[in-house]
Amino acid sequence: MNLFKKLTFWVLLAIVAGVIVGHFFPETGVDMQPLGKYFIELVKLFINPIIFTTIVIGICGMDDLKQVGKIGGKAILYFEIVTTIALAIGILVGYIVQPGVSINTGEIDYESIQKFKSSTSISWAKFFQENITIQVLLFSIFIGIILGYIPQKKIVIDKINFISKYLFKALHYIMKLSPIGAFGGMAYTIGKYGISTLLPLGKLMLSVYITMFLFVVLILGGILLIYRINIFKLLSYLKDELLIVLGTSSSEAALPSLMNKLENLGCSRPVVGLVVPTGYSFNLDGTSIYLSMAIIFLAQVFKVDLTTEQIFTIIGVLMITSKGAAGVSGSGFVILASTLSAVKVIPIEGLALLLGVDRFMSEARAITNFIGNSVATIFISNSENLFDRSKMCKAFEK
Repeated sequence: MNLFKKLTFWVLLAIVAGVIVGHFFPETGVDMQPLGKYFIELVKLFINPIIFTTIVIGICGMDDLKQVGKIGGKAILYFEIVTTIALAIGILVGYIVQPGVSINTGEIDYESIQKFKSSTSISWAKFFQENITIQVLLFSIFIGIILGYIPQKKIVIDKINFISKYLFKALHYIMKLSPIGAFGGMAYTIGKYGISTLLPLGKLMLSVYITMFLFVVLILGGILLIYRINIFKLLSYLKDELLIVLGTSSSEAALPSLMNKLENLGCSRPVVGLVVPTGYSFNLDGTSIYLSMAIIFLAQVFKVDLTTEQIFTIIGVLMITSKGAAGVSGSGFVILASTLSAVKVIPIEGLALLLGVDRFMSEARAITNFIGNSVATIFISNSENLFDRSKMCKAFEK
C-alpha cells in the first residue's frame, strides 16, 4: 500500500506509540530520550552548512546587492509587527478566558524555581555568543557580498552548488529516521511528566492550544490571503515537517527540510536563506502568545490587578526579552523571570506552577513558530516579486 511508503504515516504512528509507551511504561519512556535527542542533534549538523550555502548562492545570484538589505529590513519589521500582535492576542485571551482564576497556590514548589530567580536578565552579548545560527547567518551574508564582487565567482558558486546538492540529498536520508526521533521525544515527554500533570492546569493549556490554532488560521492565514494563498494548503504541504516538530518538540528538527520545501514552493533562495534562519531567533509567534498568556495567568493566580500601564510594560519587555533569550538554555523561564522582575507586581515564585505543563505546551509553541516563519518567508518573497506561483501550484497538487 502507498500509505506505508509515506513518511507522514510512520511519524504519526511513532507519536501514538510514544504516547502509549510513555503512559503505560513511564520508566521505559524516559529511557527513550536519546532517540529524540540524538535525532535532533543529527539534523542540527546540517542546519549551518545549509544556511551558509543557501545564503551565499542566493546573494551571488542577485543582480542588486541593495536588495539584500531591503529584504533583511523588511523581515525584521514584519517580525516585530506580527510578534507584537501575538503578544497582544495572548493577553486579550488571558483576560477573556481567565485560566488562572481559582488555582490553588498552596502546592507551589518554591525551591524548584530558585535556579530561574538567579537568571532574571537577558544578555545580548550572550545571545550572539551562544546563537551559532545568527553568527553563521551574518558570516554567510558577508561572504556572499564579497564573492559578488569577484570576477571568478561562478567557479566558486558552482562548487558551493555541488556541496549544497549533496547536503540536501544526505538530509533526505536522515529525515527517514524522523519516526524514531518522534517516538523517542514523545515517549520521554509522557514518561517523564505524565498526562496527569495536565489536569490541574488543563484550562491554561487548552487556552494556549486553541489560541495558537486561531492565530495560525486567522492571522497567519489572513496574511497569506493578501497574495491569494490558502493556509490549509500550506499546512498540508508541510505536514511531514509539522509532525516531526510535534514529536520532537523542536522546530530546529525540521529547519533544513523547511528551507528546501519553501524553495520548491516558489520562494526565492535569497529570501529563504535570509528570512528562515533570522526568523528562528526573532519571529517567535507561538512563544510570544504563550509568554503573554502565562503572565496574565500568574497575575490571576495571585489576584494581581494589572493596570493599563503595567500591561503595556509587559508587552514592551517581552518584545525585547523574547528575542534576546533565543538559543539560551531554559529560555522560556528566563524570559518570564526577567519580565516579572521588570514589572515587580507578580511573585516570581509563581513560575513553579508552570513547570509541570511547560513541556506539553512546547509542542504548540514550536509548531506555531514553525508555521509563522513559513508564512513570513512566503509573504516577503511575494512582496519582493520573488515568488514563483507556478511552482507553488505544482507543489500543492502533489
